[in-house]
Amino acid sequence: MIKTEKPHPERRLRGVLEELSSGCLRFVTLADKDQHHSSRTRLDRERLKSCMRELENMGQQATTLRSQVKKNTMKDKLKLVQNFLQKLRFLADEPQHTIPDIFIWMMSNNKRIAYARVPSKDILYSIVDEEMGKDCAKVKTVFLKLPGKRGFGPAGWTVQAKMEIYLWLGLNKQRKDFLSGLPCGFEEKKIARGQNLPSFPPISLLYTKKQVFQLRAHMYQARSLFAADSSGLSDPFARVFFTSQSQCTEVLNETLCPTWDQLLVFNNVELYGEAHEMRDDPPIIVIEIYDQDTVGKADFMGRTFAKPVVKMSDEQYCPPRFPPQLEYYQIYRGNSTAGDLLAAFELLQIGPGGKSDLPPIDGPTDMDRGPILPVPLGIRPVLSKYRVEILFWGLRDLKRVNLAQVDRPRVDIECAGKGVQSALIQNYKKNPNFSTLVKWFEVDLPENELLHPPLNIRVVDCRAFGRYTLVGSHAVSSLRKFIYRPPDKKAQHWNMTAKHLKGYLAMANGAPRSRPTGEIVVNMEPEVPIKKMETMVKLEANSEAVVKVDVSEEEKEKKKKKKKGGGGGGEEVEEEEPDESMLDWWSKYFASIETMKEQLRQQEAAAAEAEEKEEMEIAEGFKGQAKSKEKSKAPKDDKKKKQQGPELPEKKNKQKIDELKVFNKELEAEFDNFEDWLHTFNLLRGKIGDNDDNATEEERIVGRFKGSLCVYKVPLPDDITKEAGYDPTFGMFQGIPSNDPINVLVRVYIVRSFDIEATFPMESMLTVAVYDWDLVGTDDLIGETKIDLENRYYSKHRATCGVSQTYSIHGYNVWRDPMKPSQILSKLCKEGKVDGPHFGPGGRVKVANRVFTGPTEIEDENGQKKQTDEHLALTVLRHWEDIPRAGCKLVPEHVETRPLLNPDKPGIEQGRLEMWVDMFPMDMPAPGPATDISPRKPKKYELRVIVWNTDEVILEDDDYFTGEKSSDIFVRGWLKGQQEDKQDTDVHYHSLTGEGNFNWRYIFPFDYLTAEEKIVISKKESMFSWDETEYKIPARLTLQVWDADHFSADDFLGAIELDLNRFPRGAKTSKQCSLEMVTNEAELPMVSIFKQKRVKGWWPFVARDENDELEVTGKVEAELHLLTAEEAEKSPAGLARNEPDPLEKP
Repeated sequence: MIKTEKPHPERRLRGVLEELSSGCLRFVTLADKDQHHSSRTRLDRERLKSCMRELENMGQQATTLRSQVKKNTMKDKLKLVQNFLQKLRFLADEPQHTIPDIFIWMMSNNKRIAYARVPSKDILYSIVDEEMGKDCAKVKTVFLKLPGKRGFGPAGWTVQAKMEIYLWLGLNKQRKDFLSGLPCGFEEKKIARGQNLPSFPPISLLYTKKQVFQLRAHMYQARSLFAADSSGLSDPFARVFFTSQSQCTEVLNETLCPTWDQLLVFNNVELYGEAHEMRDDPPIIVIEIYDQDTVGKADFMGRTFAKPVVKMSDEQYCPPRFPPQLEYYQIYRGNSTAGDLLAAFELLQIGPGGKSDLPPIDGPTDMDRGPILPVPLGIRPVLSKYRVEILFWGLRDLKRVNLAQVDRPRVDIECAGKGVQSALIQNYKKNPNFSTLVKWFEVDLPENELLHPPLNIRVVDCRAFGRYTLVGSHAVSSLRKFIYRPPDKKAQHWNMTAKHLKGYLAMANGAPRSRPTGEIVVNMEPEVPIKKMETMVKLEANSEAVVKVDVSEEEKEKKKKKKKGGGGGGEEVEEEEPDESMLDWWSKYFASIETMKEQLRQQEAAAAEAEEKEEMEIAEGFKGQAKSKEKSKAPKDDKKKKQQGPELPEKKNKQKIDELKVFNKELEAEFDNFEDWLHTFNLLRGKIGDNDDNATEEERIVGRFKGSLCVYKVPLPDDITKEAGYDPTFGMFQGIPSNDPINVLVRVYIVRSFDIEATFPMESMLTVAVYDWDLVGTDDLIGETKIDLENRYYSKHRATCGVSQTYSIHGYNVWRDPMKPSQILSKLCKEGKVDGPHFGPGGRVKVANRVFTGPTEIEDENGQKKQTDEHLALTVLRHWEDIPRAGCKLVPEHVETRPLLNPDKPGIEQGRLEMWVDMFPMDMPAPGPATDISPRKPKKYELRVIVWNTDEVILEDDDYFTGEKSSDIFVRGWLKGQQEDKQDTDVHYHSLTGEGNFNWRYIFPFDYLTAEEKIVISKKESMFSWDETEYKIPARLTLQVWDADHFSADDFLGAIELDLNRFPRGAKTSKQCSLEMVTNEAELPMVSIFKQKRVKGWWPFVARDENDELEVTGKVEAELHLLTAEEAEKSPAGLARNEPDPLEKP
């Protein structure tokens, strides 16, 4: 439905669902009347009930589903509707057939040799056309197959016999209709009526009308056939069956893509019936493909069916129907597909004038092919001369053949009967790359790309005494992606529109007229990143309007302070000053993940908005369209206003962290497998298995060929061959690096890094395996992922070392590549024959016809500023895809996510691994030390809490004698996650006013990750655990007030939980301490114990009353003091009121 691309598929689906629900309803009402029929068995009744239940249910589901079908939900809903179809098919099939099936047997010497079984429901007659069996009263072709065990598996797929048969099964009272479907023009031959014999049916039919035809089968070629021999190839020929005749094409040896180019003529084919019936519904043609074996009979490889184009004697042989076009027919083998056949079939009526009236079969019979007719000119494709250039790079991972290792392989390329051989690899072990890189051959190919024959890649191993052994082969079924089309001269294809430059164009700075023609200025204002509004610093009115990106962090801070002015706000900003020493690679990683989530959220929101809009359109008909557009615009404007409004200050406090790109998939998926010029072809060998347990595609892979193809019409336009530096030996593959072995330092970061030295091409596959460590016995493989480093290394996308967002020479975001951005840029420009880079004054750089702007200063570790072009060069690299002709997207600094697969459990992901790989050639200057991405180590801290006093604690107990209220107060405290280490003060007995005096000190040691703001706790999950499990939880201090009871359980009175990173500053006195401090946190000044180190004040205890509303149940005066482990060691303090540094008794 979606594929036909008719407009509004969703409307059609809604229509279908409506029809389905009304049909279900109709069935249920009919069945309801029919339910209590006397002749039904119990099974019938139960089955009917179940059908009614299912269909009623389906009708309701269809109705609800109809209302949910929208443009963007179309695909998912279509899947659900297909489930309906499967269910209906399942229900329609009776579990116990009420009418037996029809069997047709072929006998020979009283022996049953073949049979066909026709389901009775297919030939059941009914007066209502829709309820009639699909084959009732039709002439059908039936294939007979082998009975018993012999009929199973590939042996049973060959047809034993084919017959045309007419079947009709109906009630006795309808028997007058049983000849209604036969072709017209017959007389019935009845037997003379005996005493009580009915005159039905006739013994035989005598056809007075018959037509004579000639069938022409134009067998051109087949592709991607089934591999029937152990070499992984076949020797195919085709047999064509029509009515009672059959003919074969010639056998072509050792190929899966035969081009027979042969015309088979069937003369004097007699068909019965009226001319118009013949024309509209000719009999079918069966084409079977076989593999010729030297010994024994041919193996069946697949079958397909076709209907010919019919021309009656009174019609003209002229377009549009004649001559017929070649078409692809899908070949089936059992239930699986096994290639395509490219052929055309025409059925021509021989009129009263005999064969002389038929269009002549032109074209000589090739003498060297014997009396074989080629496909005639009007039908065979129009051929042009093409040149196929092959880049031979190398062979990888070749497996043994017949137990011997491959030592001297060679690659043979063949397409449409022509081909070329690669140079011989002299020693596969030492160097699996080819010495001659580019070779070519010329071949005649069809102009129509759809008809291009496949290109076959075969690898042979040259053994002693001039013997060759086939290692494996690969058929490139479509040459389409390798065809080179010269660029259109008229449309200058790199005049990219402003849209293409993703809105970075700023034509406003400087009058455009003064610029040299054809330049496009790309002004690199920092893009306003999502949810980070740093660059929105508004300066005073008299200062310059544009903020360039080279405002250093400190200056920004100063500006922020200026803007905020003095007053209480000043110290807040100071707290948030980014601390370079606190930032590490992980800060960058977590910030990037936040950004990724934010982008996903925005995409979802956009999708939801689109759906909402569509719902409105459906609801209002299309008259309300304009309105709904306005509606959807309004909220967006509000959002913008809000962003610029009060949220700004808060966002400014968020520090600017340089980010990397987190790909939640493999890098290969993002940059199509890095096959920008080097492609990998899997080499296959061995027979294809028929049942599921035989060889799968994976198991048939015996190695990989690396290289590429380029196909183009022969003479190439001159401008390519005349380009500067054109090397004719490389043809279309200009500027390709040398494929000599190269030593590379590979740095693998599995969110922890290690270095490996590798030599391409011998060691180009990196396998990262994850194991489960066992104390006893061998470790178990969980899963592994394989990365082809060679393709990455040579790719134009430059996947050796990702390009960072910014360039810095120290700190957490230090530049990792041994080449600086400016060196990389010069190298790319030189390789791509691009004019540039020309660095100009005022922070400008010109590459080709693009001008980029950006900052020109950089700070070293000591804060000294220096002039540099690196930022500019980096700007160009980050937008390299916008450079005409040579540009392509460069891999950014990133983390990729790769699925882990286990060979024992194919196809099932065993988990995922986040990682990245850097590669540095060893002949270049050595790279710096690896980025430190070791897990962060928590820092040891000690929190000392002194509970001085409480006030206004609610009174729980009644005095036994006087009846006055009092409480026996104590305070309990702990850090979240360490409840078992809770600490209590002593009890202040018999407080009548809710006041309590304690002077009591708690001490909580803990491990803390500053960057993540989490406490790290390690504990064993159970007494049987071998290792401790590590938990990360937020740093929160809980204080509770209790009423102590001697005999019953203590009563809980209230509590407060303080987040040590952001908690309200304590009130100066008990009076000022209120419920607001808990409920209205947003408006109060917040403090962090990690910044302030020491805080004293009053905080409220709260609890919920009967109506589930918060109320103050007491107040506590406390002092929080945070020390690092070293400080705590230097100035120790005792628990409670003990030495050292004791507190006095209240």
